[in-house]
Amino acid sequence: MPINVTSTSNNMDTLSRNELVGFINDTLVLNYKKVEQMCTGAAYCQMLHILWPEKVPLKKVKFGAKLEHAYIDNWKVLQEAFKRLHIEKDIPIQRLVKGRFQDNFEFLQWFYKFFTINDSGDHDGYDAVALRGGAGNAPAPTRSPVKRAPVKKPAPAPAAVSNVKKSGSNQNSAELKRLQGEVADLNAAIEGLEKERDFYFSKLRDIEVICQEKEGDELYTDFIAGIIEVLYATEEGFGPAEDEVEGEPEIEDVEQEEY
Repeated sequence: MPINVTSTSNNMDTLSRNELVGFINDTLVLNYKKVEQMCTGAAYCQMLHILWPEKVPLKKVKFGAKLEHAYIDNWKVLQEAFKRLHIEKDIPIQRLVKGRFQDNFEFLQWFYKFFTINDSGDHDGYDAVALRGGAGNAPAPTRSPVKRAPVKKPAPAPAAVSNVKKSGSNQNSAELKRLQGEVADLNAAIEGLEKERDFYFSKLRDIEVICQEKEGDELYTDFIAGIIEVLYATEEGFGPAEDEVEGEPEIEDVEQEEY
């Protein structure tokens, strides 16, 4: 029986989007470039197949899916496997197949935690490419041969200087990747916060409309007044912007110079 993962907020290993995509690529020998490509559901089916091959009918998975209805078929294969394995996780299929980053990033975070907890590591002989019939791989770029002009070989630099340069370059590269990962995570967090803000604002707007509709009903007068007071209450720094000028602009009296 699988070990269920019910939450990733507190116990989730902090991996960037690039690290999560790299984990999928390394495990399944794929060439995914971004999280949104996980929306097809195919990779999840094969990842689960690694853990419990008898529970996932891999032949039903459409690794070359290009359309939304085909993605849904893949997610249904995964959903049925979840039911057979008693995995307690709802799959928001309709949101995932849209290919939006935040939905797919959150599900991939959960799945990474679920997979690593249940993975015994005993799948060295698993041939991911062969089992999916070679599908799902991005074609390698073809390049025409390029003629190169002969280049004079420079004199070798002192070994000590060369090693210092390589060490510094490696450190800079690692630091750059780390910062890029942090920026990507911050952007994802900002996007999530903006969506949450818009969600709650729309709820408050709906409440305001209901109050306005009931405003003339004496039965709800006091109740509506209390809600309106809370909705329109302001705090320092969060009040509505006031018009700087009302009505016609005032014209200062200017004494005309006598000629």
